[in-house]
Amino acid sequence: MRRSLAPSQLAKRKAGDEEEEEEEADRHPPTTRKRQKPVSETESGECYRSPFRKPLAQLTNRPHCLDSSQHEAFIRSILSKPFKVPIPNYKGPLGLRALGIKRAGLRSPLHDPFEEGALVLYEPPLLSAHDQLKIDKDKAPVHVVVDPVLSRVLRPHQREGVKFLWDCVTSRRIPGSHGCIMADEMGLGKTLQCITLMWTLLRQSPDCKPEIEKAMVVSPSSLVRNWYNEVEKWLGGRIQPLAIDGGSKEEIDRKLVGFMNQRGLRVPSPILIISYETFRLHAEALQKGSVGLVICDEGHRLKNSENQTYQALNSLNTPRRVLISGTPIQNDLLEYFSLVHFVNSGILGTAQEFKRHFEIPILKGRDADASEAERHKGEERLKELISIVNRCLIRRTSDILSKYLPVKIEQVVCCRLTPLQAELYKNFLKQAKPVEELKEGKISVSSLSSITSLKKLCNHPALIHDKCVEEEEGFMGVLDLFPAGYSTKSVEPQLSGKMLVLDYILAVTKSTSNDKVVLVSNYTQTLDLFEKLCRSRRYLYVRLDGTMSIKKRAKIVERFNSPSSPEFIFMLSSKAGGCGLNLIGANRLVMFDPDWNPANDEQAMARVWRDGQKKTCYIYRLLSTGTIEEKIFQRQTHKKALSSCVVDEEQDVERHFSLGELKELFTLNETTTSDTHDKIKCRRCVNGHQVRPPPEGSDCTSDLSQWNHCADKRGLQDSVLKAAWDAAVTFTFHHHSHEEQRGIP
Repeated sequence: MRRSLAPSQLAKRKAGDEEEEEEEADRHPPTTRKRQKPVSETESGECYRSPFRKPLAQLTNRPHCLDSSQHEAFIRSILSKPFKVPIPNYKGPLGLRALGIKRAGLRSPLHDPFEEGALVLYEPPLLSAHDQLKIDKDKAPVHVVVDPVLSRVLRPHQREGVKFLWDCVTSRRIPGSHGCIMADEMGLGKTLQCITLMWTLLRQSPDCKPEIEKAMVVSPSSLVRNWYNEVEKWLGGRIQPLAIDGGSKEEIDRKLVGFMNQRGLRVPSPILIISYETFRLHAEALQKGSVGLVICDEGHRLKNSENQTYQALNSLNTPRRVLISGTPIQNDLLEYFSLVHFVNSGILGTAQEFKRHFEIPILKGRDADASEAERHKGEERLKELISIVNRCLIRRTSDILSKYLPVKIEQVVCCRLTPLQAELYKNFLKQAKPVEELKEGKISVSSLSSITSLKKLCNHPALIHDKCVEEEEGFMGVLDLFPAGYSTKSVEPQLSGKMLVLDYILAVTKSTSNDKVVLVSNYTQTLDLFEKLCRSRRYLYVRLDGTMSIKKRAKIVERFNSPSSPEFIFMLSSKAGGCGLNLIGANRLVMFDPDWNPANDEQAMARVWRDGQKKTCYIYRLLSTGTIEEKIFQRQTHKKALSSCVVDEEQDVERHFSLGELKELFTLNETTTSDTHDKIKCRRCVNGHQVRPPPEGSDCTSDLSQWNHCADKRGLQDSVLKAAWDAAVTFTFHHHSHEEQRGIP
């Protein structure tokens, strides 16, 4: 018999079995041993069977005799059993469609909330074991988790922003209100945060189904294609947005009607991207249905609740509204009210209630002649207003970007007027009637047009040459001051201090590096001068202003940003394309003239220092020394004072300037190297030269203390600006360059 090799059996037979094996071996040597058949029975006929084995029963192929009713009942019992997957502990996929499988137990979130780096927007309340037994499994809330494809690329401040947006639009931050204002500064990724919000709302909610069916993005026409590209970039084909950036009225109406008629969980094109202008013209088609979410990019366009665009958007059937503005609220309080009222209607009451409760007390308290009681009341109401609005407004500054982007050096360059500009400027101040009217205490429309004339003169005398020819008010008898044979067909940069500096900056940049330059101006006439300069110097350039179609704008931006593109200069109108564009193909930007509204300048200057930029960025803000441009620039530095900021339109300038300040605009200081430097009473400079480090206890002691140091030619770190110094520069300021944050001296 074959012996068991089990350890328990081996342990029982160590000694005895070995002896038996030896005796057996002696009786049957290996050479003579033969295989024998196993003996199942002894000679006496007894059968040896294991007590642990049951006797085998003989099988037959005969079926049991059953009647037909028993057989039918047996088959029906087999067929009535539910289908069961033959895999232990199988629960099925997490997708919405699972063929033939019904998931048992509690509902599951779309993405794993416990995965490393998961961004959880909503977490269900913890339940005790007793409550879990009582809860309806089909109604239990689930986690809301941002798609890992997006959460992996979100930076810490962007994760915080997405959570804030989601809390606001789902009414968890302010019960009964579903709107918010995303007021991050330029370059912080507001577009990505809003795309993340849309994708999350379109796919999931605590109720284990999409929160919304459709979303709409309304933006300036120049950004429609940019939004489409960003959705494609971050979601990679997971969704197909509908971007409307042109076409006939019938074609656009047909697309909009098709978009509004979409229903169900699987909407083919759940995101509509449309410009403000197109929306206003086709608002009727969009007002016939409902949209889950509306995002208004560059939302400061809605500061006037009386315009048609505001009213058309406000009449949309959608409670969830997000307003994006990269610039802080800086105009009058009623505009502030309009923006907040658009996203959260009623949170500040009606316009009349807001004016009575907030605006009048705050403005009275800020008046120079206000009593102590009025000042105290104004401060209380301002704190109350801020506490209410901050519940639905989030704002982070661009200082966060210093961790991710290269150094940015912003320099204000004061340029001397040329002799021709100085003579024209002085003659205008002598002849112009606005100056006399201001002395008499009057303010008229002519004083505002005079401001525009002086600003153009600071850019280049060619811009006011036609006024000199026609001998308009302020320019009579000055045509002889121009050089003999002067023609506006050529640019002649030597006639303008700022144009002379610009010519040097472009020439040095072109000859010493492969950097690209963005030129920004408020006037299309100035862009015409830039074109003439580029043609004469044979610089390749592209130009974006209000005359360019929407489709072409996106194409030229994409081409310019390509490293292989030959274009050296990008000319940009701050009125037409200063918002939202990404021009990281260039790392030098020249702000040729200041705007009354500092928001326009800030928007334009942020075009190059954005996500994706690899080079050190240089921002040059050119100002004509001692002129109206320095006064405008000084006015911008007070932008944080709510009641003293300048509004967008020059027609409203008189609302924010006193008579004394208007008189100061019509002056020319020829003896200073920089009127702004004189105003800040800088004690860091000794004999006109910068001292590094500054003397102990010295500081800039005015409202302009944000300017961290001044520089002469020896103190400049920028080789391009050093080369331009001898042309017409009198002084520079280095402003908030993020150098100090990196430890750069």
